[in-house]
Amino acid sequence: MSPPTDPAPTEPRADGAASYQLLLGASLTLVVLGQVMVLSASAVDSIARGNSPYALAAEQLQFAVLGVAAMLVAARVPLRVYRRAAAPLLLSALVLQLLVFTPLGLSQGERRSWVALGPVVGQPAEVVKLGLVLWLARVLAARQAGVHDWRTAAFPAVPGAVIAIVATLAGHDVGTSLVMATLVAVALFVAGAPLRLFAVAGAAAALAFVAIAASAPRRVQRISDWLGGDCDPLGSCYQTTQGLRALASGGWLGTGLGQSRQKWSYLPEAHNDFIFAIIGEELGLAGTLLVLALLAVLALGMLRVIGRHPDPFARILTGGVLGWVVSQALVNIGTVIGLAPVIGVPLPLVSAGGSALVATMLALGVVLACARSEPGAPEALAARPGVLRRSLAVLGRPLGVRSSRVR
Repeated sequence: MSPPTDPAPTEPRADGAASYQLLLGASLTLVVLGQVMVLSASAVDSIARGNSPYALAAEQLQFAVLGVAAMLVAARVPLRVYRRAAAPLLLSALVLQLLVFTPLGLSQGERRSWVALGPVVGQPAEVVKLGLVLWLARVLAARQAGVHDWRTAAFPAVPGAVIAIVATLAGHDVGTSLVMATLVAVALFVAGAPLRLFAVAGAAAALAFVAIAASAPRRVQRISDWLGGDCDPLGSCYQTTQGLRALASGGWLGTGLGQSRQKWSYLPEAHNDFIFAIIGEELGLAGTLLVLALLAVLALGMLRVIGRHPDPFARILTGGVLGWVVSQALVNIGTVIGLAPVIGVPLPLVSAGGSALVATMLALGVVLACARSEPGAPEALAARPGVLRRSLAVLGRPLGVRSSRVR
């Protein structure tokens, strides 16, 4: 009788790290594409301000490097640290948001959304979004046993979310407030909140946003321009008209990188809110479909984490970030192609804007931390060879194996 043999070690599943790889690959590709397009779209604006044509792009590149570093560090932080930091981060973010209404606050048009702390200027609302999604994940995960009761699901999640949204709305930042509301709704849905809560809260939110829109003549004008067909293309519909012209002139493959006509001071915010139009003009339909495909891959990676992770905190957190990124992308693209009124939110990871880019990448880094702790992911990631080992393998020199001389 042969002696018993030890069972063969189980191989890590090939798809164990798929969520992590999808999220990391799509995020970095969108950031690289964004840097190229910001350089192309902002050169004329930089020259018009009397600066180098690379000035705005160089500034955005600094934020991109900072964002990538923040994302990679955040991906390595254990989830228990995020649980503990959720409430303090949200409170700190709300304090920063209140600084908007002090002499430190800065305005652009009717929006008062920026704070200047010495040489650093940023939008506190971006930090509020990150703090809100972490805090919602913590409180809803702690109430999983009774989350199907609307009272358990609603308190304190909904009042806390309302405080964050109202603090942002007070600065007339309607676009970011809509993104926050979607973030909250998706987090509650992933947590398992009852549908009656969505019906009541959704109706209340819709009435609130209608009242807010009706309170400002400029917002009423934007909505009527969007719904009506007699909008003045040289007046209130100028930006939308120029964006559609940029998309139309791009054709299938575009006019070529750097060859946009609309960026020559015809299209306002070409490097920011309307960068999708410049992508369509210079890279054509192929470029816009590439952006949509990368966003879809990003969403697929987050959906995998939601479906596979056993920890409700990780699932709810990922759902909130999914609602944040996807809703913001849809609002931005919908604005450019005329399916939504002009609201003023950037295209995630692509548009210019330092605080938005860094906050979004930091949020995706937290999601990467969730993906790293999926079942099978630690083993799959540990089994992957490092960069040095892969490089030497390509050269035919496996690490740890010395070449032998023929004697």
